[in-house]
Amino acid sequence: MSHLFHHGHRALQDRFDGRRVADALEARRRVAAFQPEHVAMIEAAPFFFLATAAEGAVDCSFKGGPPGFVRVTGPAELEWPDYDGNSMYLSLGNIALSPPIGMLFLPMDGRSLRLRLRGRAALVEDAARIAAIPGAQRLVRVAVTDIFPNCPRYIPGFGQATPSPYLPGPDGSAPAPEWKGRDYIRPLLPKDDPHRQ
Repeated sequence: MSHLFHHGHRALQDRFDGRRVADALEARRRVAAFQPEHVAMIEAAPFFFLATAAEGAVDCSFKGGPPGFVRVTGPAELEWPDYDGNSMYLSLGNIALSPPIGMLFLPMDGRSLRLRLRGRAALVEDAARIAAIPGAQRLVRVAVTDIFPNCPRYIPGFGQATPSPYLPGPDGSAPAPEWKGRDYIRPLLPKDDPHRQ
């Protein structure tokens, strides 16, 4: 019984004689709980990629924040703050209807550990916990079911990037992105948007 592979994966593995390799990789590389090197990598990451899907709406998003914005909260659990966004709620709307997600942590040095995670996400709206994280509007908690490395073969080395100037400061404030000032958006911003004029 495989944790990683469904019948679609198996059909292609069998067609192209890959099942033995796939089974060996799952047996030797997949884990169900974070190892110390996983925690260190996740909690130092300034971004990750998030995959969600619901009702045929598939989405892949870049999620960024200051290093440490994603916190490992249990042996196979993590959470991150949701910051001010574009009011479309593509990822969070998918999570609300369909909790299974995928996450990819990918340092851009071409050498470091890279992780794929699968799990079930839930929105957390605990006001006290949210208030403790500058700029957070809500939290996303993930019960992680699969932890496995991502192959580095085709990942380019981009070196160290500078942090986004739009990250929330210690008081939770952040500069307004250009798109919020557009005449067709500015009057439509949510009533509690920090950049509404």
